[in-house]
Amino acid sequence: MNVNQFPDRIIEIDQEHYLYFGGTAYLGLPVNKNFQELVIKNIRNWGTTYGSSRSANIKLNAYENGETFLAHHIKAESAVTISSGMLAGKLVIDELNKNTDCFFHFTDIHPAIKANSLPLFLNDDINPRLLDSNSEKITILTDSVPSFQTKAIDLSVLAKISDHKEITLVIDESHSLGILGKNGCGIHSEINLPIKRKITVSSLGKAYGLNGGVIASDASFINQIKNLDTFISAAGMNPAFVQTLADASALYKIQHQKLLKNLNYIDRQLIKNDTIKFDKSYPLIYLENEDLIEKLKENKIIIANFKYQENERNLNRIVVTANHLHEDLDKLIGVLNENI
Repeated sequence: MNVNQFPDRIIEIDQEHYLYFGGTAYLGLPVNKNFQELVIKNIRNWGTTYGSSRSANIKLNAYENGETFLAHHIKAESAVTISSGMLAGKLVIDELNKNTDCFFHFTDIHPAIKANSLPLFLNDDINPRLLDSNSEKITILTDSVPSFQTKAIDLSVLAKISDHKEITLVIDESHSLGILGKNGCGIHSEINLPIKRKITVSSLGKAYGLNGGVIASDASFINQIKNLDTFISAAGMNPAFVQTLADASALYKIQHQKLLKNLNYIDRQLIKNDTIKFDKSYPLIYLENEDLIEKLKENKIIIANFKYQENERNLNRIVVTANHLHEDLDKLIGVLNENI
């Protein structure tokens, strides 16, 4: 389906209007007028792009402003912005490759943080290598919210790992930053486990409405990233966008509250059913029943329905944003309740 404008809550297809419950603009910011004004103001001050290295002799204050906001918001010691979430993940893996003896992964992790790794679980039990007495530096890779799930990953299994292992945890928070936690701070600050280091990587092009990515961790690791040849030789995230992160801090809170109100509204009215996976703290609703997709379309409702990665089943998900109105939600809930 091709459309000629940003797909917010309503899109036009073949000259017909449909309610849209897809995409990843969870806080509804790309079409938010106040947010757009902040972006426009910063483009006028910082230009449309800045193609120089972040290590050049001229330093733009926009980066310090936006990265300070992100570090405080995520509750990490330090943060650095990157031109994309995918590159953020790749830089982290490149740096950790230097000192990691073995990588382990939870299931269905995003390609941004994939490495030559072993599964964390074998036959539903923790990988025995994680329990032995061999001293190793290991890195655990995970998405904050796994595909087809609506709750944050359960990391309690990490407490079972042998204390002979020095653990680094890498979390892709692209679908939790801006959504989960207080004011959308994500899950980084809530992780309290016996690990040496935790690292968050995330796209900023989803909840936060700006092309770019972030890495958040302790100051020592962030400095390591800043010294990587790939970081030094690449242009940074658009400085106008990085400054907007700092300037939009109050707006992020407002939109986060709107999103939570919409999710609570759905929770009060949606009839719970095993074929519909929904949690009131998370803006994705997964449908097990493929027939529901056609029923929704018949009622002029379009959702996300596509194969995200090769050899995976179709991703059939309803995406709720801060911009959806109660009348939109009523129509959606009505169709779901009638067809379960």
